[in-house]
Amino acid sequence: MSVALDSGQASALEACVADGGVAVIPTDTVYGVCCDPDNERAAEALYRLKRRSPARACAVMFFAVDAALRALAELRPRERLALETLLPGPVTVLLPNRELRFAPACRADPASFGLRVPRLGERLAALGSMALPVMQSSANLSGEPDARALAEVPSSILERAQLALDGGELPGTPSTVIDLRDFDRDGRWHVLRDGALPRSAVEELFVSLA
Repeated sequence: MSVALDSGQASALEACVADGGVAVIPTDTVYGVCCDPDNERAAEALYRLKRRSPARACAVMFFAVDAALRALAELRPRERLALETLLPGPVTVLLPNRELRFAPACRADPASFGLRVPRLGERLAALGSMALPVMQSSANLSGEPDARALAEVPSSILERAQLALDGGELPGTPSTVIDLRDFDRDGRWHVLRDGALPRSAVEELFVSLA
């Protein structure tokens, strides 16, 4: 069933995150859990919900490419061009964290962070009003299958999250993870995890940057 989010739900999400809560949200790939990327207490709650090792990083999700590029003023021109080519889309881009931002999301590797900007489409378009980013991970118990529908999110997560948004059935394949930490220096990139964007499509996008 197609379920479109509305502006009231987007406002509720913004308020939940600002208040230190954890929310379950739809993305362009799978359902996720999210919180304030600068709130360590909220991050700890998210990790407890997922039973995830506190040493493992989470992504930082913006809801518009322009918002990400404005916020991340330290990005180099080559990195900006790559992000404008790859995003929005079903990818997580690993970048150097020169300003040591988002410490609760970066965990054991503060020199790097993962950036997500989902392709919202019509059903999730209301989330485009989100002014600030969120710390985001998949809405599953660590090591277990990803949730394609809200009903597939473990009850232990749904019952303890402060908010859950139903975006209908999602594609169900997690994001492709692309490492761009050396891209500005020498143009190197590589796929760390195969996912929703096929490796062949990633290669085509980088050919267009050459």
